[in-house]
Amino acid sequence: MKAVHGNSKTRRSLANIYAIYSILYFYQKDFYEKKEQYRSFDGYDYISLFSFYRKLYGGSKLQNHALNSRVNGEFHNKIKDAVNDLIIINNGKYLIHIDYIYVEGFDISKISCKIIEKYIALLMEKDAVLISVLEELKNMTDLSEKKAKINALLTEDSEARIFEIISYAILKNHYKNITVFFGYDKYSVKEVALELYKTGRTNANDGGIDFVMRPVGRFFQVTEVNNYDKYLLDIDKVMHFPVSFVIKKKKSRENVLAELRQYITRRSSGMAVLEDRYRNAIEEIITINELQMWNDELSNEDINGIIYDMDIYYKLEMNMVTEDGEA
Repeated sequence: MKAVHGNSKTRRSLANIYAIYSILYFYQKDFYEKKEQYRSFDGYDYISLFSFYRKLYGGSKLQNHALNSRVNGEFHNKIKDAVNDLIIINNGKYLIHIDYIYVEGFDISKISCKIIEKYIALLMEKDAVLISVLEELKNMTDLSEKKAKINALLTEDSEARIFEIISYAILKNHYKNITVFFGYDKYSVKEVALELYKTGRTNANDGGIDFVMRPVGRFFQVTEVNNYDKYLLDIDKVMHFPVSFVIKKKKSRENVLAELRQYITRRSSGMAVLEDRYRNAIEEIITINELQMWNDELSNEDINGIIYDMDIYYKLEMNMVTEDGEA
């Protein structure tokens, strides 16, 4: 639960936490400090648990993977000497193993739920910060003030989801002012504006593609500069199709590219086929510097488009709107 004060890489793990919380929520009502009765219990049915945690904050899009396997997998990864699974799966029913409910004879279910509830309250408070900034942006009338406010959100310390949403909004409104000539033959060629699409939510398993562009077919991946091995992994995921990296760093794009190329040389150990494969797959490097520069160049209409996109996609990320953008 480091996501409240963690860095941009910290995951919220809501699916795992809500899977545990939903079982404990019902357990408190039925079996709190009733150890012997609980030993004979065969579990809560899937529909009841699933319906309950989907109604919790940020839970409307969660799947059933946590209940079925993920919690136990994560639990054993972190608690190496644990013999039993945390969640007992019993033919579509689920319950917490009694070994993890009682500690030195005390039933810890209530305090466990209170800890989770406090965590969610802190997350809600943290999420509300950008909502208030967006409301402030909507009410601004001075163009330079709006640009400065957006640029101030682009920092190396900004949360990963926020950075991805803002960078998408800026790039989308930047590229829509650029046109290309496209057609299947010389008679069908026409001038069209570039269109950028977001592939899914920030933590989605999207195969290493965060944004895609029409009609030229460019891939964009949002990342950080710290671990260049991750860049090569992203390139491998898309079978070495050229990727443009949007990087949450103030370092110049030239420096990032030079460091990445040096890393590729070391990794390839002088093997030309490997070095060429990765070097040719780097289409463009975009850092905070470029995002802020392009933001400064946009018109008032484009800036309002950025604010609108930030609002829609952040609320979508927070499960505050539907996929159609309805509140």
